[in-house]
Amino acid sequence: MGKKNKKRADRVAEQPAEATNGKLKNKAYEKELAKLHVELVKLQQWVVAKGLKVCIVFEGRDGAGKGGCIKAICERVSPRIFRVVALPAPTERQKTQMYVQRYIEHFPAAGEIAIFDRSWYNRAGVERVMGFANDAQVERFLEQAPSFEKAMVESGIILLKYWLEVGEEEQERRLAARIDDGRKIWKLSPMDLKSFSRWYDYSRARDAMFSATDSSWAPWYVLRSDDKKRARLDVISHLLRHIPYEDLPREKIKLPKRQGREGYVEPDYPYKYVTEQSWGAGKA
Repeated sequence: MGKKNKKRADRVAEQPAEATNGKLKNKAYEKELAKLHVELVKLQQWVVAKGLKVCIVFEGRDGAGKGGCIKAICERVSPRIFRVVALPAPTERQKTQMYVQRYIEHFPAAGEIAIFDRSWYNRAGVERVMGFANDAQVERFLEQAPSFEKAMVESGIILLKYWLEVGEEEQERRLAARIDDGRKIWKLSPMDLKSFSRWYDYSRARDAMFSATDSSWAPWYVLRSDDKKRARLDVISHLLRHIPYEDLPREKIKLPKRQGREGYVEPDYPYKYVTEQSWGAGKA
């Protein structure tokens, strides 16, 4: 990263945040997020210009805030550059393939950032805890993952792995809040309910995963996520500091003059307009 950009990212990261009861206020959050979004756009332009390949992995328990972090990262950038990969359960055909095969096809090409909302580490987490993989398969994965990731890094991929660490009480609060919220009920699957009861099984799986795969070439970065807003700012600031980029020079943009009407007349066409509702006009 260029010196100017590094100083800028560090300055954003070090600014004190307003908080209520220890949690970040919305106004402070939006202000800091806007600054970081500007930097993410600069990063995007640099990745495209230099043909970088970036892979970002998000792991953590259900309700840890992975989706919110990813949404905050991708909110103001191009989905053609920042690609989110959230794979469903493997098909019967995929189950016969080499385990990591279905993930490899989603790896970034030059000029792309691939963000995995859960990844090949499913084998070390949910598959282990819920019995979808046996002990031998899990041990083989943990043994091979560091070499696999070393091959990724040696091929030129910048690999960042984040584990979102949510507290037991906060996870329970978030999952319970989904039950009666029509906007969030889709986030509460039968698998989530089963995994909720196995907190310590997941803790043991996490510990084994860290022990086996926290390598010097692909370390795990742990993000405290009880405060969702703070976690989102922290992860964006962190990845900006760990992916080398510079602010590319840009020509000043000026809108061109519109063409003249040259006899054009709006047609008398019966457009099917969407009815404008009186939003917010209800009783106080």
